[in-house]
Amino acid sequence: MTTKDRRVRELQETRERILDAARDMFATDGFDAVTMRAIADRIEYTPTAIYHHFKNKNALLTEICERDFETLARHFNSSVATSDPVHRILAVGEAYLHFAEKYPSQYRFMFMTVFPEPGFDESYVAERKGNPEKDAYAFLREACREAIASGQLLPAIDDADQLAQILWGSVHGMISLRVVKGHEAWIPWRELRASALRGMRIMLRGVLRDPSRVEL
Repeated sequence: MTTKDRRVRELQETRERILDAARDMFATDGFDAVTMRAIADRIEYTPTAIYHHFKNKNALLTEICERDFETLARHFNSSVATSDPVHRILAVGEAYLHFAEKYPSQYRFMFMTVFPEPGFDESYVAERKGNPEKDAYAFLREACREAIASGQLLPAIDDADQLAQILWGSVHGMISLRVVKGHEAWIPWRELRASALRGMRIMLRGVLRDPSRVEL
């Protein structure tokens, strides 16, 4: 490895350490409470070293969002293969749960942290928003739209966005409740995966013309 190659690798490793520390601190302490200096202290770097990689905190936030939400979209596309829209909705829910289990820090940052609108470039938004291959919400919405169009749902269920948000909110609520309250021993918690999967099936059975299509 040449000196130049080693330097490039070291810079990339530093950038990854900054991103990992910032993500965890944003999720734990809140975006507004975290400063660039605090991130530098966390990884034992100077603030100048942080600013060498990111011009400000919003630029740092933007890159974390780009990376993590693209990771989720790829996770959906690689995990969900069924053509039937009803079973695809279930598969999306299971993939979402698996993402939360596999990437807990990313999940807390993406879905349990309040932060300002990231500074995405217009071209970035135009390429990804509404594209199921790159936009995880669009992936779920498309499955809901196809389920409605297939006639498998009750006539009153005619809004793909509303259905997507109801289903998403249900599984997200179960995961988030466990993250926030899971340490409280006085609640007889049941195993999260089993409860979340059953909850998804219960929700979906409630909107199907033929509930028997989905087993509990």
